[in-house]
Amino acid sequence: MKYSIFSFPCFSQLLVDQVSILETMTPLDFMAFRDYLCPASGFQSLQFRLLENKLGVKQEHRVRYNQNYTRVFGRDPKAIEEIKRSEEDPSLSCLVQRWLARTPGLESYDFDFWGKYKRAVERMLFEQEQTAQEQSEEQMKVYLTSNVRSRQAIFETIFNESLHNALVSRGERRFSYAALQGAVMITLYRDEPRFSQPHQILTALMDIDSLITKWRYNHVIMVQRMIGSQQLGTGGSSGYQYLKSTLRHLIPPLTKQMKTRLSISWNGWSTDNNQNNAENNIKHS
Repeated sequence: MKYSIFSFPCFSQLLVDQVSILETMTPLDFMAFRDYLCPASGFQSLQFRLLENKLGVKQEHRVRYNQNYTRVFGRDPKAIEEIKRSEEDPSLSCLVQRWLARTPGLESYDFDFWGKYKRAVERMLFEQEQTAQEQSEEQMKVYLTSNVRSRQAIFETIFNESLHNALVSRGERRFSYAALQGAVMITLYRDEPRFSQPHQILTALMDIDSLITKWRYNHVIMVQRMIGSQQLGTGGSSGYQYLKSTLRHLIPPLTKQMKTRLSISWNGWSTDNNQNNAENNIKHS
């Protein structure tokens, strides 16, 4: 049976909800129950490894313990073959990038979305800098000016393809430049009929990544609560420490700058306000 990408978040939510049921056990009850799990493992299982590979978690982004799957599945050549095939096949992340790169309207000779977006952002940053300079209180003026400078540096890596590719080569970004442009355009024009379903797909992908991260986090907290940080995992890993290290397996990973952009600022200077300003500017340009 085949499932659509919109079904996957429902399955992921089910995984997250199951952890709360396990948390109703006392640590002693859990230890008795845990004996029935050995040597099985959730994170180190074949199914979860295949799922991660299909989503786009690359070998080099895994923690060191989990990179050598021949040691984990060495006695099962069929499992190793499945894993190798899943690594060689195009991942969901790869296919989504190809799809985004073909977003209509990115062509500079036609609609030239990227040119309009750049001008709208420049106008937004100019207005914000003017607002910062008009502040009578010096401390507020310095703070807002610093914020504008930080945003300018971030947008420079977005509009400068060479800087973006340099971040990709360092592993701080994963999407190609054309895919990034397509994602931005779909997000800004999400209310247009042509981009409504593409935006729903992008939202579903973000839901999948968010729910898998929640499952990882809830799993880590449950393990620490039930068995502490010194017990080995049922699959032979270091247990809590290993599980905690896998929390960085985001698809794609969030850089320090991206985390800052997603945070909520005070005095009304939030990311949502900045995006709304850019949207209004580009739609009226």
